[in-house]
Amino acid sequence: MGYFSKLQVIQRSGENRQYYLICPAPLAAALEMEKGEELEWIIKDRHPFQIRRAKAAPRAARRSHE
Repeated sequence: MGYFSKLQVIQRSGENRQYYLICPAPLAAALEMEKGEELEWIIKDRHPFQIRRAKAAPRAARRSHE
């Protein structure tokens, strides 16, 4: 199963730009992601890359917050 997302760019004053990649809600729910969770981007090449949780809480601990 795949989900599409668009890269968003916000131009700040001067040369400063911020890039945002939105995670679709169904994907975030399936992965049990939480607000503020850190993700690590691993670049293998220009095309294949991985996104990995920097530090994931155990499943039981995540469910207890609901």
